Amino acid sequence: MAKNLLEQLRKFTVVVADTGDMEAMEKFHPQDATTNPSLITAAAQMPQYQTIVDGVLLAARKELGDKAKDEAVANLAFQRLAIAFGKKILQIVPGRVSTEVDARLSYDTAATIAQARKIIAEYDAAGIGRDRILIKIASTWEGIQAAHALEKEGIHCNLTLLFGLHQAVACAEAGVTLISPFVGRILDWYKKDTGRYFYGADDPGVKSVTRIYNYYKKFGYKTVVMGASFRNIGEITELAGCDLLTISPQLLAELESTTGPLPRKLDPKAAKEMAIERIPMDKDVFNAMHESDRMAHDKLKEGIQGFADALVKLESLLATRLAQLEAHAGAAA
Repeated sequence: MAKNLLEQLRKFTVVVADTGDMEAMEKFHPQDATTNPSLITAAAQMPQYQTIVDGVLLAARKELGDKAKDEAVANLAFQRLAIAFGKKILQIVPGRVSTEVDARLSYDTAATIAQARKIIAEYDAAGIGRDRILIKIASTWEGIQAAHALEKEGIHCNLTLLFGLHQAVACAEAGVTLISPFVGRILDWYKKDTGRYFYGADDPGVKSVTRIYNYYKKFGYKTVVMGASFRNIGEITELAGCDLLTISPQLLAELESTTGPLPRKLDPKAAKEMAIERIPMDKDVFNAMHESDRMAHDKLKEGIQGFADALVKLESLLATRLAQLEAHAGAAA
């Protein structure tokens, strides 16, 4: 019987679930899981996770006291909610979970470091080792410097919202554990900018991740590449062989139901033989390359704003739910 694409992909790529839905994780058995504010917001509205949300809210209220405003309680709760989901996820996946720092801190190195330490402290208190946690940080220059400091403390980082080679090179030079270049969002930008459709190896997102992967393997960086944000399984099959790929439940299901040959496309041995020029990286080089790359500039700004908007929505949802819980408790008293 022919093996499906998901089975074949797992031979040379670590498969990660890109979701906050634990039922989906139990179905597909990924090695790791990654979430973001949008995914946590979506999961928090699912009835099956209401007990987790309510527990986090009530604990935040208890910690801050009755006089604290609902908005303040909701703000604390949203920080704790991603960790609560992370703890549950780690009961399902054998590997790691990525927990994201507030996107609104993306240009503040010190604040990013402080929140990352708080996140790790929560996991430490729950007896969860640091080898199972990745702190997810946006790939701004400031975020990369925060990751550099955190890695020195033994706090492993996943640099997200990564669209350009300059971001990838800066992350590797900073010694971060893992990067998440966004394939589908790059495709989205080029489709809108050119009015063209792209397929297979011609997909600009596929080209970007392939270039980054080959650069890393050519120069022997320890930072690993996890392709993310896919629009179709064609993008995934073109990146077969990438260190990791984080894939939505919908596309995991499509890979599982599709058969056919799946050749390895990315190979570290092949990359070693490529003629690739090394890029000396510092803040000035980073800024110059970022400004000259319209796509990376636009998508990083847009991505940070999108995650920040999702957090505002989540805080609003949590404040509303808290009011409902307290009104119910008052009526029962």
